Amino acid sequence: MAQKPSIPKGTRDFSPSEMVRRNYIFNTIKDVFRLYGFQPIETPAMENLSTLMGKYGEEGDKLLFKILNSGDFISKVPQEMLDEKNSNKLTTKLSEKGLRYDLTVPFARYVVQYRNDIAFPFKRYQIQPVWRADRPQKGRYREFYQCDVDVIGSNSLLNEVELVQIIDEVFQRLGINTTVKINNRKILAGIAEAIDEADRMVDITVAIDKLDKIGLEKVNAEMLDKGISQDAVDKLQPILKLEGNTVEKLAQIETVIGGTEIGAKGIAEMRTMFAYLQNIELNTTVELDLTLARGLNYYTGAIFEVKSNDVQIGSICGGGRYDDLTGIFGMPDVSGVGVSFGAERIYDVLVQLDAFPEESLETTKALFVNFGEKEEAYCLPILAQLRKNGINAEIFPESAKMKKQMTYANRKEIAYVILAGDNEIAAQKFTLKNMETGEQQIVDSQELINILK
Repeated sequence: MAQKPSIPKGTRDFSPSEMVRRNYIFNTIKDVFRLYGFQPIETPAMENLSTLMGKYGEEGDKLLFKILNSGDFISKVPQEMLDEKNSNKLTTKLSEKGLRYDLTVPFARYVVQYRNDIAFPFKRYQIQPVWRADRPQKGRYREFYQCDVDVIGSNSLLNEVELVQIIDEVFQRLGINTTVKINNRKILAGIAEAIDEADRMVDITVAIDKLDKIGLEKVNAEMLDKGISQDAVDKLQPILKLEGNTVEKLAQIETVIGGTEIGAKGIAEMRTMFAYLQNIELNTTVELDLTLARGLNYYTGAIFEVKSNDVQIGSICGGGRYDDLTGIFGMPDVSGVGVSFGAERIYDVLVQLDAFPEESLETTKALFVNFGEKEEAYCLPILAQLRKNGINAEIFPESAKMKKQMTYANRKEIAYVILAGDNEIAAQKFTLKNMETGEQQIVDSQELINILK
């Protein structure tokens, strides 16, 4: 008995109806990216392991999918190495390539490799799948898409402001009410310095980034477990409980960290950013959140996180400023800033809100019923005319029973069915049936085009 076909755990097939919805998200995001002058690039699914390894930390390296070398790869491995059974050592002999873990490191590699061919500041967007050898669970997959937009080669805070505008425009078009939370890693560094734990900034930021998820008490416990002193945790409490508007929050935090050079710089950057944003009409709510940290350590300036106001699902977009991402490939001191839209979570939000459009440019709008050769000959010219007018249309490929053809139309959720029998042909007309209401009308070819258009 043949084995039932399946796909690897953590991956998914997408049906036509799901792809229509996914492409609606991707196309909406792309349209906004292009509106702001960003250009597309693509990088290979696989990169050299030398490009990927060591860029995501020890845990990230474990989640990289490695690709076996082609040919008789095992013959080149010394027997003593095989006997040793050390996976890390063996990997270097068996595999030279891996599937990309994210789009950011390949982007940094791209910028360095083609630095003489691109104009700086370089504004790029990239919408491609990435792979992680993670344990599959609800909402977490081994293959998923990232929608990244970055500008690199400019220190200007206008770039951050423009990213907020892009976020606002994307979610306005998608019909999702959002809040954009903004902070600055320099402020977080200033906080760590002010409480005399400058060398523990990573531990502090990782802990306070969980404030919304686990609450203040558990955040404090986690910092103590990591060896941060009780005195430092006590000094941190007023900062974690700050209230008020942006101006008030910055004034309060300035009294705590304004004496540190990096903290003062972070406050100045936030004041500049919010001054720009005050003069721009936005639909989304924008707020300063001094507990926002984001987990990636390469962020050095402004950081962003976007949440849906109507669906509890976590972050649906996030990113920030990085000052030396290309430095890992020998091109130091090139600053950039970018955000990534979470297509999978955006999809789930739109499903819960029932906010996907009913019609799509990718679905068939009208189906010609096939009654036989004579009717085919009558319908084919007008079918071509519908398509020339941008109307998605098809004809059933054989003169099957009416029930079979109507079932086909229903399953594909085709909005209209067009019938042409002896009477219609004699009158040079068509019968147009609305599949939702059941309403039928007799029309000529031009009326048919006008109605469907």
